[in-house]
Amino acid sequence: MTPELPPTEPGRSTATGLSPDEALRVLALLDDSRQGLAALEAAAALAEQARAELVALFVEDLDLLACAAFPFSQEVGASSGVARPLSSEGLEVSLARQMQRVQRALRLAAEGRALRHRLQVSRGQVASVALEEAGPGDVLVLGKAGLSARWGSRLGSTSQRVLLEAPCAVIIWDERHPPEPGPLRYFRGEAPALPWGETPEEAVRRHPLFLGREELAPMDAPALERFLARARRGALVITRARLITLLEQDVDLLARIPVPVVVVP
Repeated sequence: MTPELPPTEPGRSTATGLSPDEALRVLALLDDSRQGLAALEAAAALAEQARAELVALFVEDLDLLACAAFPFSQEVGASSGVARPLSSEGLEVSLARQMQRVQRALRLAAEGRALRHRLQVSRGQVASVALEEAGPGDVLVLGKAGLSARWGSRLGSTSQRVLLEAPCAVIIWDERHPPEPGPLRYFRGEAPALPWGETPEEAVRRHPLFLGREELAPMDAPALERFLARARRGALVITRARLITLLEQDVDLLARIPVPVVVVP
């Protein structure tokens, strides 16, 4: 059963207790992949519930544009493995097409929702742009499969930099495993403040994904992976310090966790 949201004062956010002008923003760092656009849908749902502004961040990769300027540059198809010339002109055309798909996806994600939203297009290094845009009161949503497709099976240095340096909470959304209502899990003694509620208790009351709370005993990366592989419901909230420790044990851990992961500073 979906929990009812508690009543709020007119003009104030249920999730944050802030007025619309003060409410948090939900930033979706996206590309035009199927996985990235699915993460945009998840970000839209979160923004609507929190009465936050949805900002879709589309970054035209400056490093890739610089590579395309070399006459010997080639690109290799992710699925076909076929190499083909990469030119600045061809890349600009491809970026324009991606932009059209992203604009359409944003319209569809916002359709039927009472949601303030906008598309922000930047040209630069992906991680740098995301970190410059994000503020302490924001929530940044990353699509796990989309990041893997774009930056490698280990999520890559770009996504890890965003995870470990962002000034705000970061949600890792696994589009391959549709989330199911279940416990809000966190490690014992590390009950963190969440972007949509000040405490785990408030988050359970307000967010339909969370059905109860579950405190986890301290465990290493292999044990956590085994535990969550059996659970497959709810979400995991983890502090950045704990995440760093786990990634030192297994750099690929996040790629194999089948539930949404909320990383808090």
